[in-house]
Amino acid sequence: MIVRTIENQIRENLFKKKTILLLGPRQSGKTTLIKAILNEYSNTTLFLDGDDPVVEKLLSRPNTEQIKQIIGNKTIVFVDEAQRIKDIGLTAKIIVDQLKNVQLILSGSSAFELSQQINEPLTGRKRTYYLFPVSWQEWQNYAGFVKAQQDLENRLVYGFYPEILCNPIDANIILRELSDSYLYKDILMFGNIKKPEDIKKLLQALAYQIGSEVSYRELSEIVGLDPKTVDRYISIFEKAYVIFRLYPLSRNLRNEIKSKPKIYFYDNGIRNAVIGQLQALALRQDIGQLWENFIISERLKFLNNNFIFANQYYWRTSQQQEIDYIEEINGKFYAYEIKWNPNKKPIFSKTFIQKYIPLTTEVIHRENFQKFINEELNP
Repeated sequence: MIVRTIENQIRENLFKKKTILLLGPRQSGKTTLIKAILNEYSNTTLFLDGDDPVVEKLLSRPNTEQIKQIIGNKTIVFVDEAQRIKDIGLTAKIIVDQLKNVQLILSGSSAFELSQQINEPLTGRKRTYYLFPVSWQEWQNYAGFVKAQQDLENRLVYGFYPEILCNPIDANIILRELSDSYLYKDILMFGNIKKPEDIKKLLQALAYQIGSEVSYRELSEIVGLDPKTVDRYISIFEKAYVIFRLYPLSRNLRNEIKSKPKIYFYDNGIRNAVIGQLQALALRQDIGQLWENFIISERLKFLNNNFIFANQYYWRTSQQQEIDYIEEINGKFYAYEIKWNPNKKPIFSKTFIQKYIPLTTEVIHRENFQKFINEELNP
């Protein structure tokens, strides 16, 4: 098993009178992680699968006495795919408030559904964790430094879903199946979307625009949807952990771009499967996009896994001055250019350097990326 970074944090917060909520994309390893944590509590754990219709019926609006009968003498209740259960938030509230010695754990692959059900009932009663596909740091710890380095180009193409890492020979087949079922079926269900072809067109358009500013109006012209629908669908993609938006940094300089986001995929493999491009890196024309998506998504995983809060941006002006990625931590700015080729020497804009202080700048390339996605910055 690939050890996940957040495992110890979850262990340390058991029996603290809070529901543990674990969110993340389908097949990212949520169930495996929780079962590993609860292995030592196997005799006192009740596992309930929200996809099971019997479980769904039992947990949909039971009263306190019914909940006590369901739980019995167990001290840990783990409900997987909890978003399938109607009003699970109200059931969870009863367990937290009335059964003080019971640790409740909920997991789900749809923040879109689960958050809507639990946010209000569990206000002040939960700790939320996110499990994304395996991070580079986790993969390197598992495979070893040398093997991870040798495997870098494969990871840029196939990504980091656990099943892909454990079955590299079948990576193409697994990834296509994963993208078809996880992306299209789940998104259509979560978002109540009637036309799957609209989803495919929009995801493909986004996949081709990694690293570029995204205009909802331009996307609407490409896919044949109005801009408001494009924005709504992108929000659904975010809630299903397919993509995330990076917004521009602006402190009111006249020529700064202020509104257009850039969009990245949580996983390179999903991005490549969306556009049907799984050929080796040496045969590709989009190495720069793959590298930028990899670096920024891995940095996001690192910050999440280590509970580091940072404001994240990109920066660009109407004169095409730009910086790929920026973090603001405790009032200090860190600016990065992301280049696959270590010999490229970009020049950081004097306008930016003079405006955003205190500031550290660095170029991230394939020979020095380890530190950036494995270590905390020192403000």
